[in-house]
Amino acid sequence: MKFRLATAIFALTAGVALAENPMVGGAPMYDTKNIVENAVNSKDHTTLVAAVQAAGLVETLQGKGPFTVFAPTNEAFAKLPAGTVDTLLKPENKDMLVKILTCHVVAADAMAKDIDKMIKDDGGKHTIKTVGGCEFTAMEKDGKLMIEDGQGNVATVTIADVKQSNGVIHVIDTVLLPKM
Repeated sequence: MKFRLATAIFALTAGVALAENPMVGGAPMYDTKNIVENAVNSKDHTTLVAAVQAAGLVETLQGKGPFTVFAPTNEAFAKLPAGTVDTLLKPENKDMLVKILTCHVVAADAMAKDIDKMIKDDGGKHTIKTVGGCEFTAMEKDGKLMIEDGQGNVATVTIADVKQSNGVIHVIDTVLLPKM
């Protein structure tokens, strides 16, 4: 009897743990895996994964962290002018690619509720300082978390709080660009 009860409790808590993390790109995201281990399974993030590999950032994003990654989807990259992604993936443009990608990373584990609190505490907008040296503006509009980049583009967080072993991913619909 005790064994069955323990097994049932384990099964219930295991199901709850899995239910907490949203699916991304048709794949389950596991909070026991790091950012790269999860991202490679998302069919919506193949461009981001290729860019991270070309930039030589795989090892960094597999590191201890904590990191908050604002992860643009393939559709977000497709919004860039024609040829931009191909140009950025060329070895001679690695420095610019690294800059753009690291501007999507914050050296903290910031869940959406934490970012929302910072926005409210700062009167409606909060400056986010990224690993890449960019300063973006977080804000809330119509109940959605939004990030404005250095060029005035606004990304909406479409899937928030995807927990990772070394931080959190927030899926976004627009590539964030540094101020030029």
